[in-house]
Amino acid sequence: MIRLRWTAACTAALLAFAVLPTHGVRADERPVFTLDIRDHRFEPAELRVPAGVRFKILVRNHDATPEEFESYELNREKIVAGNSEITIFLGPLDPGSYPFFGEFNMDTALGTLIVE
Repeated sequence: MIRLRWTAACTAALLAFAVLPTHGVRADERPVFTLDIRDHRFEPAELRVPAGVRFKILVRNHDATPEEFESYELNREKIVAGNSEITIFLGPLDPGSYPFFGEFNMDTALGTLIVE
C-alpha cells in the first residue's frame, strides 16, 4: 500500500513538471553565429550579435595548425584544433564591444564581438 502511494505521488510530481511552461531558450535553439579562422585571422574580424540573447558561436579553423579563441572580457579560452570546429556558448550580453584573440598568432588573430 505504501509503495503504491509512493509510486502515485512520484508519477503525479513528474506529470506536474512535464506540463509546466518552460522559460528561456534551450541551448540547441540558440541563434548560431559563425566565425572562421583562415591564414591565422578571424573572419569576420567584427562579429555582430544581439544584446540580451543567449547564443552560440561556431568557430571553424580552416588552418592546419591549432588556434585559440580567447577573451578576457567574455571569460572564454578554448583551443580549436587544426581543420576542426568548436562551439562557444555565450550570453546574454550587454551592448558593447568585447575583444577576442588567438593566443598562438597574436599579431594576426584579432577580433571583436559587437553586441547591439
